[in-house]
Amino acid sequence: MSPNVLRWFSLVAILWLQSINGTNLSFPAYSSQLKEFLSISQLKLNYLSFASDAGKVLGFISGIAAVYLPLPLVLLAGGSLGFAGYGLQYLCIVKKMFTLSFYHIWGLSFLAGNSICWINTACYIVAINSFPVNRQVAVGITASYQGLSGKIYTDMVQTFFYSSQREAASGYLLLNSLVPLVGCLVTAPMLVREAKATSSSSWDINVGFIVLFVVTIATGIYAVATSLLTVPAVLVLVGIVLFLLVPLAIPVGVGVKEVISSRRSQQKVHDLEVPVEEDQNKEEEEQFDEKVIVGVKEEVEWTKLCKKLDFWIYFGLYLFGPTVGLAFMNNLGQIAESRGCAATTSLVALSSSFGFFGRLLPSLLDYFLSRNKYMPSSPVSMAVSLVAMVASFLVLLIDSDIALYTSTAIIGVFLGALTSLSVTMTAELFGTKHFGVNHNIVVGSIPIGSFGFGLFAAKVYRDRAALDGRFDGKCYGMYCFQTTFIFWGTLCSIAAVLAAVLYLRNRKFFSHKR
Repeated sequence: MSPNVLRWFSLVAILWLQSINGTNLSFPAYSSQLKEFLSISQLKLNYLSFASDAGKVLGFISGIAAVYLPLPLVLLAGGSLGFAGYGLQYLCIVKKMFTLSFYHIWGLSFLAGNSICWINTACYIVAINSFPVNRQVAVGITASYQGLSGKIYTDMVQTFFYSSQREAASGYLLLNSLVPLVGCLVTAPMLVREAKATSSSSWDINVGFIVLFVVTIATGIYAVATSLLTVPAVLVLVGIVLFLLVPLAIPVGVGVKEVISSRRSQQKVHDLEVPVEEDQNKEEEEQFDEKVIVGVKEEVEWTKLCKKLDFWIYFGLYLFGPTVGLAFMNNLGQIAESRGCAATTSLVALSSSFGFFGRLLPSLLDYFLSRNKYMPSSPVSMAVSLVAMVASFLVLLIDSDIALYTSTAIIGVFLGALTSLSVTMTAELFGTKHFGVNHNIVVGSIPIGSFGFGLFAAKVYRDRAALDGRFDGKCYGMYCFQTTFIFWGTLCSIAAVLAAVLYLRNRKFFSHKR
């Protein structure tokens, strides 16, 4: 198999992996049932939500492992950790095969959260190394599919486990343990750390990415439409599977083209009696060079990262920005319940579908507007996204289901955009050589924010429930999260300011890059 075909197969494999790797995105759909299963308070439920995010604290280990181990092994390690984390919870909570304390359950959630880092690390490294010049496009497209995970798991549960809310909750735990592991086993042989392109790669990239954009946008439209309309879950699931198989046409098409070109070249050599050596030299001269990594400010080793002021500004930006969006998603089930909205599953599918488009948006802009002098830099794009999230939290103060659905969709879009942009900005500011470790250190801010901002929300929720005189710990009414929305919006405002500061400190670099 030629390098061109191999790297496209690797990209398709990453796409599949990302579509099933966001196991934490389905947590809001079964969090209320998990709360009843374990007979725990809202505060302890927040601790469990935090545990999944806390697993990212040790995400840098996967980056270090990726330097020394084959990527398929890194991938399988991630699948195995998730299998153990969710699988043991399923056997304990649902099947009652053994008894574990709350702290043991917390540890398993931590393990499951860490598994996501291993799979993400392998995916990002393959995308960046295989398409160095188009890394934003490659990373953005594949990362966008992780936004589909919530919807994919929701549709699978509704298809196979939806006889009751209790069975649905057990279905999420079972699927979260099995599906990623199976996906890792299937795609591991397709994963290549780096596949160097041949002379025809420039044409292949242009056509390949355009086709992939069309397929990806069509997939997103399908996901959003089926989230808003009443369609049998089994039909929705079949449709998503078919959409996930369509990108295979790209490596197959590239392979067919190379075979045809090779035969024509051989015929031409035979007819014109051109020396083979001369033809090989010509091919080497025409070879498309992708070794030059563009748009990197400097290569920073992870051990020296903490000495960079840009890192701490960027860390704060991520802490007060994307992490707040994740805290909102983790509490989406309780937010919907407190407002009297029973369609939690639909909200999770909606946020997941719009998050898909959000992750894709930076790639679309980068690919089609990269030569435009008005193309915004990564920090500016992040600042705009954060301002939109601030507006969404203010809209949530309106007592309306429409406001809830609208804000959930908008936060999903811009949280997805921030997630995609952060991958690019880590590579831009600190280089690609140590990317696997550096980016996992940056996302280490997630557990800090998840715990702090989620704990604040849980305490406000508990206090409001106490004022109502409820002894079951449940709160109903707009005031349950009113103060929390204002607090979260304020944090996003701080993150927007930090994004502006980061741009001003590096405006010469971003101007030159543009």
